[in-house]
Amino acid sequence: MPRRPAAAVLAAVAAAGALTAGTAQAAPAPHRGTAAVDFTGIVALGNCSGSLVRGPRSRDTDAALVLTNGHCLESGMPEPGEVIVDRPSSRTFRLLDRTGRGDLGTLRATRVEYATMTGTDVTVYRLNSSYAAIRRRYGVPALPLSAAGPRAGTEIRVVSGYWRRIYGCEIDAVVYRLREAGWTWRDSLRYTPQCETVHGTSGSPIIDARTRRVVGVNNTGNDDGERCTLNNPCEVDRQGRITVRHGIHYGQQTYLLARCLGAGNDVVLGRTCALPRP
Repeated sequence: MPRRPAAAVLAAVAAAGALTAGTAQAAPAPHRGTAAVDFTGIVALGNCSGSLVRGPRSRDTDAALVLTNGHCLESGMPEPGEVIVDRPSSRTFRLLDRTGRGDLGTLRATRVEYATMTGTDVTVYRLNSSYAAIRRRYGVPALPLSAAGPRAGTEIRVVSGYWRRIYGCEIDAVVYRLREAGWTWRDSLRYTPQCETVHGTSGSPIIDARTRRVVGVNNTGNDDGERCTLNNPCEVDRQGRITVRHGIHYGQQTYLLARCLGAGNDVVLGRTCALPRP
């Protein structure tokens, strides 16, 4: 989950021959009539990946949002039970072109709209530009957030702006609880083994290959086969039984976030919003 030092990650992945834009492995062909997922709307952070996203009620004139992981927050990982809202931020993001080989420009945040690692692993940044302004300047639309969760068997793409790679696989299962060190996440998405995501892919959007909607955010994997430790999440079922799956990777669903975005792209907590509150 947390990032390894950049040099260590770079050396490890470069040794594996992974530093190229494009698919990380042979991915299933998209359904006929469906455009292939590319790097449209993808951003790179200094240590993570992310995406330009919009909710079902977002308007073109709204300040745009960038989605990444809670553990990618520039101030450090939120503690278990901690929820951060409306914190000033001037973080910058590199907006990639559709091929992933070039940068179109730099986007800048004005604040952290919402961040937590409790129940999910998400940070949402509010930008100083609207969706309309970004599209006008760069020709890039935001990725739509799905308001419904995906099912097992859904074909997905995990698109990393940091490594400029696309991973193709399916959702293997929805995990009741995923535990890592002191954090617990609900209804996590387990990938089939083809998505061998690495450190630096944290915060990558999980995109439904058919609808091209964001259904989740990539966040962790079991590196060493350990049980419920940092970088070694374990699955916990409804009876409390623990399962360790060495080498398997996971993401967190984002439909709750989509449902919580209200007027002006604010995350409106409480009432019908099931995201954790401060």
